[in-house]
Amino acid sequence: MTPLFLGSLGAGEILLIALIVLLLFGGKKIPELMRGLGRGVRSFKEGMNEIQSATDDKPGSDNDLDNKVFDSERK
Repeated sequence: MTPLFLGSLGAGEILLIALIVLLLFGGKKIPELMRGLGRGVRSFKEGMNEIQSATDDKPGSDNDLDNKVFDSERK
């Protein structure tokens, strides 16, 4: 099973892409780029977790309050 973003790339193509990236950015810049990418992914995951926890239907949550306000407006 191959990841979606790699499609049908083989090991040779991935190695060639890695070599080109190494030549373009140099050995010193790549760790900085990967660190920034990791921070971005971590931030995205934290945001997704916050959204997930905010949308969970828990008693006493803001979602219940919104439903009560909406129900009172119907009357």
